[in-house]
Amino acid sequence: MFGADVPEEDIVGAIQRVEEKFLGDEFSFQLYKASGGFQFLTKPAYQASISILLKQQSKKRLSTSAMETLSIIAYKQPISKTEIENIRGVNCDYAVQKLLDKSLIEITGKAETIGRPMLYGTTPKFMEYFGINDLVELPVPKDFTNEVNTIGENTDLKEADGQA
Repeated sequence: MFGADVPEEDIVGAIQRVEEKFLGDEFSFQLYKASGGFQFLTKPAYQASISILLKQQSKKRLSTSAMETLSIIAYKQPISKTEIENIRGVNCDYAVQKLLDKSLIEITGKAETIGRPMLYGTTPKFMEYFGINDLVELPVPKDFTNEVNTIGENTDLKEADGQA
């Protein structure tokens, strides 16, 4: 930038000083790291007061179907609409279109399968919306594959007999 080489530690130090400065109670906003960058966002404690003051509605929430669809895309991307519908068990045209309209997902390419269906993935706006910097920060889904159907087996008895 402008032909000047600024050492990384100077930039990191400046960001830390800005973060510390705005942590004070006299500020209603603070610096948040999101989507690989930084933003000034309202502190949660002040959000309701500022919304009332500005007479704005709080951020419109996603519908349950849109949230389910978005979750599948986030964890399985790149993924086709057919694969999403197979997981959800219902048509998801409307949810996918709404997520595209909100720029939370985007078309990332076409599959190499028959018909070359479009593949969907999340966008930087998705990361910003959920306040994450990387997809690895997504919550780990419960792993249901660990529970095996053990009908007819009593593992407690096996352990008591010393067979385990």
